[in-house]
Amino acid sequence: MNNFSSRTLWRFGYSARLLNTNHFRTAASSTSFPAVWMLLAQYSGRIPGSFVVVQRNSFFTMPETVEDKADLELYSPPPKVRGMTQLSREAFKRTVVVPVLKVKKEIIGTLLKSLKHTVLQRPGLKRVIEDPEDENSRLLILDPHKIPEFSLGESEQEILKQFNIPPAVRKYDLELTYDNFKSEEILRAVLPEGQDVTSGFSRVGHIAHLNLRDHQLPYRHLIGQVIIDKNPGVTCVVNKTSIIDSTYRNFQMEVLAGESNLVTKVKENNIAYELDFSKVYWNPRLSTEHGRIVELLKPGDVLFDVFAGVGPFAIPAAKKKCSVFANDLNPESYNWLLHNCKLNKVYNKIKAFNMDGRDFLLGPVREELSKELPLQTEEQKTSFHIVMNLPALALEFLDVFRHLLVGEPCSTAVLPTVHCYGFSKHGDPAKDIQERAEASLGTSLDGRCSTYLVRNVAPNKEMMCISFQIPADVLYKRPCPAEEKPASKRLRTSKDFSEETLLS
Repeated sequence: MNNFSSRTLWRFGYSARLLNTNHFRTAASSTSFPAVWMLLAQYSGRIPGSFVVVQRNSFFTMPETVEDKADLELYSPPPKVRGMTQLSREAFKRTVVVPVLKVKKEIIGTLLKSLKHTVLQRPGLKRVIEDPEDENSRLLILDPHKIPEFSLGESEQEILKQFNIPPAVRKYDLELTYDNFKSEEILRAVLPEGQDVTSGFSRVGHIAHLNLRDHQLPYRHLIGQVIIDKNPGVTCVVNKTSIIDSTYRNFQMEVLAGESNLVTKVKENNIAYELDFSKVYWNPRLSTEHGRIVELLKPGDVLFDVFAGVGPFAIPAAKKKCSVFANDLNPESYNWLLHNCKLNKVYNKIKAFNMDGRDFLLGPVREELSKELPLQTEEQKTSFHIVMNLPALALEFLDVFRHLLVGEPCSTAVLPTVHCYGFSKHGDPAKDIQERAEASLGTSLDGRCSTYLVRNVAPNKEMMCISFQIPADVLYKRPCPAEEKPASKRLRTSKDFSEETLLS
């Protein structure tokens, strides 16, 4: 059965500060006023957390109608910022006209509750401001969307009548500054019209990681500074400048804005990790997948993590009291894995290796399975899981399991379960991943596997996970009766293959 997850898209956060206001004046209720104050009414809620679940869209869009365009032009940042490549915050100042009510300060709180659907709701903008003409009064800013033509509806007039407040709506000149615009609004005003604002970013501790398109590169330093300004805690913005290295899974990057410190600390599923983002692979979009696999494990299970990175599968599994064998070829990943094991106090539950993945499977994994599988019984059995998270290449490693062990097959109930990841551009990615796994294993997995959509990596490119128990006829090679095992040979232990174990 195929399981599909929702696509995730990282979205810019929003941090607004208080605005400056000035120039109060009154006006008759019949004064002309735009029907929709689009930009101040739009996107009024801040997205909680780091990301929001959406459908397949890869970029932010701001739908417009013919009626909205005039409002977008009036209430977006000034037109003069179009094409800006070096950020000038002063250039974003703009004055707009908003409707206000003059209210006695002692009843302002009660009136706010009664008019809660009519007052301005945009985060970061004050709804109540000082009255420059009367210290005993306050000015209540109304939502221009709800007060077309500066004319109150009957329900609002009835509420004001109960408070003995004159129903006259006044005009107020409101100065908007750079601090009052959201990052999407700033970038849409700066970049050429009709082009994607940004491809989003990943948050890795204090680092924001971008994958900018070619047309965005001339504005990359401005984009980086806007992200820092609008996202508290982000102090460094980087852009990927090359594809991921197939050997060590890291990539070259350019610092666009902020400090050049790429050693960071992240927290995933309540576990802290430290890493050098420029030298190891870390993808915050895999947090849910890490949690999904660890949830399958029970205390006492054994996990073999073939491409462990800095430990996002291995460390939570060890905290769950599993026995873990974790390996990574990248020396930097291996060192940070050791560091994070100590940081999370699981060094005595993880044996760490710095080997090629194939050598790890042929060595320590085979040795451990050869030793432990014959000891399993129906009453006392351990589950063995092998995680292979190297989606560009992992499916090619599955041939290692062909006759990995010698002897009579053990009970099918204790055969190791493999969770192998791969990329697919096929129209049916689940079928594609299964067929490629079957080609490596040399057997059919029909009815014996499940495929899971981890995430959409790019248009028409999916990251998939296929899980299956290794068939006994694949895993085991039965010895010929005439074969005799030389007495001088012994089974090598994991100590022969590990360059270093945390226990030592």
